[in-house]
Amino acid sequence: MTSAAQAPPSLIRGLTSRIARVLPLPAGAGMARILVERNILSYRHAWIALVTGFAEPVFYLFSLGIGLGALIKVVTTDGGQTVPYAEFVAPALLAASAMNGAVFDSTFNVFFKLKFAKLYDSVLATPLGPRDVAVGEISWSLIRGALYAAAFLVVAWLIGTVHSWWALLALPAATLIGFAFSAVGMYGTTFMRSWVDFDYVNLVIQPMFLFSATFFPLSTYPGAVQWIVQATPLYHGVALERALMLGEVGPGLLVHVVYLLVFGLLGFVGAARRIEKLLLS
Repeated sequence: MTSAAQAPPSLIRGLTSRIARVLPLPAGAGMARILVERNILSYRHAWIALVTGFAEPVFYLFSLGIGLGALIKVVTTDGGQTVPYAEFVAPALLAASAMNGAVFDSTFNVFFKLKFAKLYDSVLATPLGPRDVAVGEISWSLIRGALYAAAFLVVAWLIGTVHSWWALLALPAATLIGFAFSAVGMYGTTFMRSWVDFDYVNLVIQPMFLFSATFFPLSTYPGAVQWIVQATPLYHGVALERALMLGEVGPGLLVHVVYLLVFGLLGFVGAARRIEKLLLS
């Protein structure tokens, strides 16, 4: 009989194999799965970091969605639907949860491994190459963002803010959001020189979180500001999640999907090239 100490690694390897099959890994990047597995195994002893990672959006949901929702009874969405305020905010916070999980893993953790732990220098002594590093780390960030989004979606369902069956697609949409932000986050990390540079990450993430039609409909912003909001990647994630969870599904959602996909692919290509340059120079 398999002992308790032996079971988790084998189970995790099996889970990793299944996850890797559905990740957006380019052809020939199978070796990157080893790095994904390494991250999963390492988090067996740091699972509390995963549990607490989605806490901020959940707190916002309860404090603003439910607390402020007692004062703001209903909101009219940009699609013309009138919904309770908690149901309006929940999809936006789901998108933010996916963003947070992906960004902070692909920035802080990657920077530590790259500059201090020198993990990737050791990786190059194996059959893995620099581009496998980019694929592996972005894939792991994507998984982490999806885990946060799944946990948040369960909480949103339990408190009664999910009613449409289209919400089943909210998790794949959150995975796409995670891919976009993790790829660009890793690309930006390759340019950072010290921990002080991470102030720029917060300088970008926090305003985007507050002003991407997260808490109010886009129509409430001044006309000139609306153009700025619509240019941000989180807005497209919020709009996509909100449409799915409220059942406002139409061809216009393809615009958000294409934006996030292109945004993520550009970040991935940039990150792969930068990692290759840094590790081989």
